Amino acid sequence: MRSVDAAGLSIGDESPPRIMGVLNISKESPYDPSVFDEPDAAATYVDSELIDEGADIVDIGLESANKRFDVLSAEQELTRLETAIEAIESVSGDAVFSIETRYHEVADTALSRGFDMVNDICGFADPKMPEVCSEYDVAVGKMASPPDLTRPGAIENVDDIYEALAQNGFTEKTIIDPAFGGWSEEKTLADDRETFQRLREFRGLGRPILVSINRKNFLRSIADRSTEEALSVSLAATSLAVERGAHVIRTHDVAETRDAALIGDAFTPDRPSHHLTTDDDSQVTAEELDVTTSAEAGRHLDRLGISSMNDITDKSIIHTLEIDGLSRSAVTELSTVTAKSDSAIVTAVESESGREANLDSDSQSSGIFLAGTPASLDAIATTVDDSVLTEILTSITQQISR
Repeated sequence: MRSVDAAGLSIGDESPPRIMGVLNISKESPYDPSVFDEPDAAATYVDSELIDEGADIVDIGLESANKRFDVLSAEQELTRLETAIEAIESVSGDAVFSIETRYHEVADTALSRGFDMVNDICGFADPKMPEVCSEYDVAVGKMASPPDLTRPGAIENVDDIYEALAQNGFTEKTIIDPAFGGWSEEKTLADDRETFQRLREFRGLGRPILVSINRKNFLRSIADRSTEEALSVSLAATSLAVERGAHVIRTHDVAETRDAALIGDAFTPDRPSHHLTTDDDSQVTAEELDVTTSAEAGRHLDRLGISSMNDITDKSIIHTLEIDGLSRSAVTELSTVTAKSDSAIVTAVESESGREANLDSDSQSSGIFLAGTPASLDAIATTVDDSVLTEILTSITQQISR
């Protein structure tokens, strides 16, 4: 996982989660507290409500990306950009300033006049956008979108998000955004929930991840909360997102989101890594990948240019089961079959005294610890003759493969 330097702010696995506060120079934007069209008031808001509350990045939008509104032209965005530039010039606090746009002309002008990074909501649909960002050597957020400047985030099939992020390539400082939210009529709340569930998959692209989940419908609907009541669900999801690999959290609720992100980070398992320089000055690195499913393993193989072979992806994941209540004969058969597979089994048989005994005791099994790859567990399920074992293991392996 590479880290990205955004105007001196490190973003990646080795850095704390970064908070991106939001300022909108747009009357169409849906969240009123962040909407300003007067520079001094906007600057005051940025200082007091964003930077002072813990925002590392301030993302300034010039128009609403809501599909109900007409798309502004680059010229119209440039007119609003003047207000944004005046605002950041009046800000006293220290932050990385990001311009949210889909147009390379707007990005170019903003970067030349004080902005530090770009948040491209159309994912390089403007083919000159990566060129501009590379010329200025700035970080750029790339949101999953079709190659259409009028349809930001409109990826209806969750399986297509990964490919949408990869299209048109990356700059050296690209941060990826899987595009949560109702960007098209066809996209459902279930699609967003599946995307969130599969968030680790996007780590396969080897780039830092940005998520914008603040008070989003796919979270609010779970707890039946209105937008105004949805802070708590956003914070719960923020901690989960960080634990699943998110590096930048875009939010209107900066202080609370910062706290939730820090909690998620504190309980994220360490990912062991080691870096060294050899005698001939070559750089050698090793890191444990955050992989919990075969699909996630396959994404990393794709990034490395290795064909996703089932035996490799399956062997990268171990599932551990506890099975209780089997008959002695079923335990014996399971032990025999497991010994010929890549799985491992430990059995305990409870004697009359309550202590462990060997399998040739007349007592029934009190517990089985079975660990194996998806493939090895499936092989056991199809090999055993005991009908109870077959049903249990077949059900488990089918659930694992979902």
